[in-house]
Amino acid sequence: MQAAVARLQEASSTGVPCAPVRDLIGSGDVPLAYLAQERIISALVSDTNQRIGRKIGLTSPAVQAQLKVDQPDFGTLLQDVAVAEGEPVPHSRLLQPKIEAEVAFVLAADIDDLDPSLETVAAAIGFARPAFEIVDSRIEGWDITMADTVADNASSGLFVLGEAELPLAGLDLVGIQMTLTEDGETASSGTGAACLGSPLIALQWLAKVAAGVGDPLRAGEVVLSGALGPMVPVKAGSTYHATLTGLGEVSVTFAASPSGATA
Repeated sequence: MQAAVARLQEASSTGVPCAPVRDLIGSGDVPLAYLAQERIISALVSDTNQRIGRKIGLTSPAVQAQLKVDQPDFGTLLQDVAVAEGEPVPHSRLLQPKIEAEVAFVLAADIDDLDPSLETVAAAIGFARPAFEIVDSRIEGWDITMADTVADNASSGLFVLGEAELPLAGLDLVGIQMTLTEDGETASSGTGAACLGSPLIALQWLAKVAAGVGDPLRAGEVVLSGALGPMVPVKAGSTYHATLTGLGEVSVTFAASPSGATA
């Protein structure tokens, strides 16, 4: 397992994608993959780079089909992966990024319950925000199984939060219509229902899993609840904008790469 950790860490530090790690941890050994993820994250945590939240991945059937997996996963968000809206993202921060629009939740209370109801989960939410997750894989060509992506912090890259901060009251999470554009042209679309039936159901799934492994969700954490539509490969120099009906908008621009390289 340590060899898998070292392989992923080298890819991250050099900016050169690596071979899959399933040969080192087993394609079906998801618990061992989460242990590898935790070791990688623990090595990145510092006084100036604390854990600030979680991300849920593989919640959209479209994304599951793209990556040939059939269940959600989760990863950890650190301070250094948050990008302020309006701040251009330099190509050097990413290897082979894709972008997806989703609902972010900011928690106002802990969720300690081992089997929380949707009502309990909803009551713990302070507000929702429109968000972009910029997923990235340290594994060459996105040649991943469940174990590969889990070990690689659920293929986490960066995230961007839109300005809106809305309470759940009156917000139709299931009926949200998402449209994502690339330089003004529609590149992806979907609904809240595409995220495990509802972003709130996705959060409930994560809360149960997190409590079950002794690391429950805490007040103040940001949770990216999962894609509302297919991922879109990022192009250097392009601007991406998403509208989530009833919730708001979010935008991000990727800086042009030198020598014509992709972001």
